[in-house]
Amino acid sequence: MTDTDTNKALIVLGCPEVPVQNAIAIYTAYQLKNHGYSFLIAGNPAVMKLLMTSDPEKHYIGKMTTLEKAVEEITSGDATYDLCIAFAHSDAGISYAATMKYLLPSARFITIVFGREAENISKLIEYEGEQIVEVAVHNPMQLRKKMNEVLGWDASKN
Repeated sequence: MTDTDTNKALIVLGCPEVPVQNAIAIYTAYQLKNHGYSFLIAGNPAVMKLLMTSDPEKHYIGKMTTLEKAVEEITSGDATYDLCIAFAHSDAGISYAATMKYLLPSARFITIVFGREAENISKLIEYEGEQIVEVAVHNPMQLRKKMNEVLGWDASKN
């Protein structure tokens, strides 16, 4: 597979208030890398600092940028993605996800809704795309299992 054949993914992260997001974000980056994707992680400065602290040598996380910069690059035509995985645990997270869905209409779009209010937050989604909804705050295992199923990742290899 050449660089021009590589699938491109965007991981959209919201506020890092819910601990499970950090673990699942790194797991997502790990899986995307293993499945031949080049990817960009977009988030606010706090979530990026947590990821950099968790993976200081960038074995998994790779390239990162702010949400605003990602939007700018997509709207200018400088970036496009085949897959977008948006994490949301609040209405603000759903708003960011909706923005990305609007900007990337042809990408496979997956919204991962998590946290104590996951069921209620998922009801705010008014755009097309796949959803993974799990009341996960500290324990990432059920969320990871659902991601493996939706994305076709072989959990037995992890």
